[in-house]
Amino acid sequence: MFNTNTIPASGQQPLALSTNPSNVVQIPPAGGEATPESIGAPQRTTMNGKPVLWRTNTGTVVTDPSPEFGHKLLCDSLVFNTGDACAFSCEYCYVKGAMWKLVKPIVDAHNAAEGTSCDFSDLVIRRSNTLTVLDGQLTRKDGSLKYADPTDHRVIFSSTLVDVAANMELLRETAAACNLILEKTGWQIRLLSKSNLLARVVEFIPEQYHDRLILGFSTGTLDPRVSRAIESGTPHVGRRIEALHSLQDSGFRTFGMICPSLPQHDYDQFSREICAAIRVDRCEHVWAEPLNVRPGALPRTLERLREEGLDDEAEMLQSVHGSEAAKAAWEEYARQTFLAHTRNIPAEKLRYLQYVNANSAAWWSAQRQNGAVLLGAKAKELGLCASAETLSAAPEFY
Repeated sequence: MFNTNTIPASGQQPLALSTNPSNVVQIPPAGGEATPESIGAPQRTTMNGKPVLWRTNTGTVVTDPSPEFGHKLLCDSLVFNTGDACAFSCEYCYVKGAMWKLVKPIVDAHNAAEGTSCDFSDLVIRRSNTLTVLDGQLTRKDGSLKYADPTDHRVIFSSTLVDVAANMELLRETAAACNLILEKTGWQIRLLSKSNLLARVVEFIPEQYHDRLILGFSTGTLDPRVSRAIESGTPHVGRRIEALHSLQDSGFRTFGMICPSLPQHDYDQFSREICAAIRVDRCEHVWAEPLNVRPGALPRTLERLREEGLDDEAEMLQSVHGSEAAKAAWEEYARQTFLAHTRNIPAEKLRYLQYVNANSAAWWSAQRQNGAVLLGAKAKELGLCASAETLSAAPEFY
């Protein structure tokens, strides 16, 4: 199915894809505590330059249903998360708003004990018993499988909270969760990362499950300066592209993720270049989205762009955010980005994520046949959200 002749990243050794059985991550027995040691990694107090905190997970790993991500067609309303706060620090990240209430006591306790003032983005927050909880979600008390239907080939997505491959320890943890899901369900798994290490996940998963993996990398820009500015701590975008190519050349299923992308002077050129880079013809689907900067994150995003000498990019971004007059400019930016992609991505592959309002819903509704995926309260109110019933999250593969 694949070979080990892969494209080396700049300054790196060639990325060898292997299924050496000795590398396969072992799942702790049901009821056993999932710790760093149980997934073959030493205990760490720091990770990617951040302090590591642990939270005992008494809730869930799999969220079923997760309609928001089902509407994005990334999955069939199934997601799983193995952590709470990411090892990377993207300026536009939305996760703090979703997780702060839950993790604030842990963060406050850490700051009090260490005499620090760490914020959410300054920390990595992991879950100490992820695999135990996951096993309990997939298995009944009598040992039978909860999702035993052999025709249930839904797609589950990870992650909505953290990067699944920010370093090798987290990649192994992701692989352990994947192996448990692959063993105990018939689901397909979509993994998204900003790290080239994601390509190595196949080393830790038995070959018999490889056709149920769909792997992709966030590449909203080809400019490493932009990536460095707004996606702090992530690998060079060129290394992500090379990792994507290595998977494609080895016969693995892949998808594109041109998210998020900044305003451009020439949208057609931007789309042509990035679509060529990700090799659209070898992707099952391609997601794309404008940069939806949350109000609180906009000043820092602009500051980081300017720190990297990207004054032009900062000015263009500021022109479409933060004021009443900017709303029309933002809409034009979103439309021009979309229309450019329609000229480079077939409608059946394109999944352009667009939040709509009362003024824009009609125009975007007409574009659904060209790959627009409508999101938000107004889209839901008008019945314009996609779903597994109206459009499957993945091609029929079996």
